[in-house]
Amino acid sequence: GYTAKHNCIKAIEAVRKNCGNDAKYDRRKAKNKQFYFTLKAANGQIIATSEMYTTITARDNGIDAIKKNAPDAEILDLTK
Repeated sequence: GYTAKHNCIKAIEAVRKNCGNDAKYDRRKAKNKQFYFTLKAANGQIIATSEMYTTITARDNGIDAIKKNAPDAEILDLTK
């Protein structure tokens, strides 16, 4: 969560800016042997962490979905 709305907006912009660059994804395997990924900003900070996936293929499909959908995804402001 974010304590300030402008920080949330900055995070959304960072995801949109970096999500198309495959090098920004860190593909990982958890201790429970499931798979997940993180997305990093230009400064190396993790800006997103995925859900857990049971297979590498499912994880990679999740990355593809982010690359395809995040740049133009609708932003819903629930603070109103």
